Amino acid sequence: MLYNCVNPKASNEMSETKDQLKDFEKSMQNLEKIVSNMESGELGLEESLEQFEKGIKLAKSCQDTLANAELRVEQLIEKNGLQQTAAFEDLDED
Repeated sequence: MLYNCVNPKASNEMSETKDQLKDFEKSMQNLEKIVSNMESGELGLEESLEQFEKGIKLAKSCQDTLANAELRVEQLIEKNGLQQTAAFEDLDED
């Protein structure tokens, strides 16, 4: 008899991560569309303000998702005994 060795908690976390990634990608696509529409100059003032407000909410959501991803990376590094960490900004200076 074969046993399923998959950890249900890990499986749920992977599924949740995939959903978050899809939401993040969808939010980024929507944000790009909003920017493109606003840059076209074809929107009226009221519609531009509505799109701007929607864009701000999407940008905040994306920033939150990225911050959570960074935190998870840091937690995984600590959990697995990899003590050397560098801020993502520091990696660009090489």
